Amino acid sequence: MKLPSLLYNKEYGPLPTLLLGLTAVTGIVDAVSILSLGRVFVANMTGNIVFIGLAIAHAPGFSLISSLFALVGFLIGAGIGGRLIGKYIKDRGKLFAASCITEFVFIVAALIIGLSLGNPTIGASVYSLSILLAIMMGVQNAVVRKLAVPDMTTTVLTMTLTGIAADIRQSGWRSTQLARRIVVVLVMLIGALVGAELVLNNSAASALILTAVIILLVLIGALAGARKPGKWRTAN
Repeated sequence: MKLPSLLYNKEYGPLPTLLLGLTAVTGIVDAVSILSLGRVFVANMTGNIVFIGLAIAHAPGFSLISSLFALVGFLIGAGIGGRLIGKYIKDRGKLFAASCITEFVFIVAALIIGLSLGNPTIGASVYSLSILLAIMMGVQNAVVRKLAVPDMTTTVLTMTLTGIAADIRQSGWRSTQLARRIVVVLVMLIGALVGAELVLNNSAASALILTAVIILLVLIGALAGARKPGKWRTAN
């Protein structure tokens, strides 16, 4: 197993490396949403549906309105992602670049709110951040799903963890597939850890600043990739 084949190959070009950046983003924004927005997921809708059920059951500490805003925002974002897919379906490089531009617009909007309000805890600020971050993650999920890079969902790790445990005997410890899965899990873990540290010891806005920086770096890489020819851009 070689690092270059793990992060870049002819079939998927720079997408594995860039999607790791978005995986870190998922960890950070969910740390922000859970710790600052009333125990709500903006990226992991499986968890968010569970939180909605808990809120309906009047479990303490869960906000039904915030979770519903996040769910609606995610669906809106997925719809936006679907429109991008329809427009750039023949060029994965342009599709990914367009999705990164869209994500950057929404994280900047969320950052403006976060910086102006400091640590949001109640009311319109929480709902605004929930829906903006969820739209951003909905766009990301829709496009990443279409790109279909193996094990690079950027948000859901359930099947990734299942693959690590279930396929280890067949693939072996030195396989690129296993290494990729482990790296993905670690990157999201680190993202969540860093996001939590920033929220707990500084502010939610500081975590959003880091998120914006990472998305900007991924966007730069996506734009560079979209300018270079390659079979990965037109592969089905």
